Amino acid sequence: MSMTGDRPGTDGASQWVGAERWVRFGSIVIIIACLAAVGRLLPLGLAMDRVSGTIAGMGVWGPLVFALVYVLATILFVPGAVLTLAAGALFGLAWGTAAVSIGSTIGAAVAFVIARYMARAWVKRQLTRFPKFHAIDRAIAERGWEVVALLRLSPVIPFNMQNYAYGLTAIRLWPCVFASWLAMLPGTFAYVYIGYAGRASVASVVVAEGAGRSVGQWIMLVVGLIATIAATVYITKFARRANQRQSVEIDRNGCSPTADHGVVGRMPSPRAALGFALAAVIALIVTGCAYLNASLLKGIFGPPVVRMSEAYGENTNGPTFDHSAFDALLKVHVNGSGGVDYAGLMRDRGALRGYIERIGTAPFEQMGRDEKLALLINGYDAFTLELICEYWNGGDLRSIRDIPGPQRWDAVRWEVGDETWSLNQIEHEQIRPKFAEPRVHFALVCGAVGCPPLRREAYAGDRLEAQLQDQVDYVHAHDRWYRLDADQNVTHLTPLYSWYRGDFEQDAGSVLAYVARIKPSVKQLIGAGRSPRVRWLDYDWSLNNQENIP
Repeated sequence: MSMTGDRPGTDGASQWVGAERWVRFGSIVIIIACLAAVGRLLPLGLAMDRVSGTIAGMGVWGPLVFALVYVLATILFVPGAVLTLAAGALFGLAWGTAAVSIGSTIGAAVAFVIARYMARAWVKRQLTRFPKFHAIDRAIAERGWEVVALLRLSPVIPFNMQNYAYGLTAIRLWPCVFASWLAMLPGTFAYVYIGYAGRASVASVVVAEGAGRSVGQWIMLVVGLIATIAATVYITKFARRANQRQSVEIDRNGCSPTADHGVVGRMPSPRAALGFALAAVIALIVTGCAYLNASLLKGIFGPPVVRMSEAYGENTNGPTFDHSAFDALLKVHVNGSGGVDYAGLMRDRGALRGYIERIGTAPFEQMGRDEKLALLINGYDAFTLELICEYWNGGDLRSIRDIPGPQRWDAVRWEVGDETWSLNQIEHEQIRPKFAEPRVHFALVCGAVGCPPLRREAYAGDRLEAQLQDQVDYVHAHDRWYRLDADQNVTHLTPLYSWYRGDFEQDAGSVLAYVARIKPSVKQLIGAGRSPRVRWLDYDWSLNNQENIP
């Protein structure tokens, strides 16, 4: 009887294989849909940008450190799929593929050496769980690196276990390493591409016109992803058929004591199908929880991505608002560097509260565009000062972050005209989407040293343009927020550019293009074809009092 002929239960097994495939496929679709839903809910692209910025700050060491982590993960049996996806999201196609390929290949080589020279008995015991290993051993003895390559493309034994298993066969190290590296490349590229495409789909990056990704860009992204997956599936099927032919040949020669199993004969796995189904259920639960706790999660992932637009026309005949009381407080209690004398402000707290009460009676809806924006900026800064005064406690407050989270930026308590908003609502719902003005990020002061400095004057509608530009120039003239290292071709920027990347890109096309408008030195480098690399400065969350900002 043929070793590949019918066996009892074949029809039932075939039916279960078909059902298992549908379970896997359906589960994967659900998981992808959940990821897309969460990606639209939360600014995951911004979180990726932050991680990327941290790794980018390591320069060439970033991919190398990642490769080292991958080596350790391979040796320690940590599944590499998540790391490979992360490489695509963090480094892109070229560097991501290189980092994973180097890390996985070196890890495989180290595991091979461990199995052959250091832990042979332990590896043998582990391989007793895989009865096909004896057939694989025979196949490698016959065909060497060819079988290793085919098994890497269509694995019978899990990837990390293979690394150790080959150390027990007759194959030499370097042919095994070369075959492994070559055969792992298609799968590596596929997973890296999926990670890259996943980041692209949720990233906060927008094109220069501020209209999001074009239809053509999305088509290229999706077509590339489909082509990558299709090529990987084709290569895997080809390898599986080749392995089956190899199994039949070994059986005919009587070399395999487990020939009826075949080298790559695959019985259906209820556990695997149930695992996929369980992952899909967990994804649905996590997605539901994410939507129920959206505000909390948004605080973890950073400010939301918004589409900036101009919602108000300039109304020169509209009412104005008198900010002289706030102007007087700033002149007395703020120094030239933006440091606040909170002890002195506590003594004048009545005047601060009086100004805040007047904001609640402002004719906001009737005001013109610049009057509205000046009121919102001054209101945000005044509300923050009052919040800090509430928790000042004789100077015990050391950071704005020491204020309880629910009372800090999300407490809906600040009255502007007929509306009551939180600080986050003022910034992310009233200012950013309704004023196409990214310079506000250098005027809204959150009470930390890393924030832009408080001006020693209040913003006024009739002078707003000049005040905002002066504020931007001041920020970019101090190394707390900006520094250019021309010799190293690196520009160090405040993390505000990372957190609100989308706003600056909508206005100028890119962060560097925006900085180039302000700093001629950066513009010259870009014009000379030497666009500087961006590194993020540390953000100091210490309180912006005069002790910290003399």
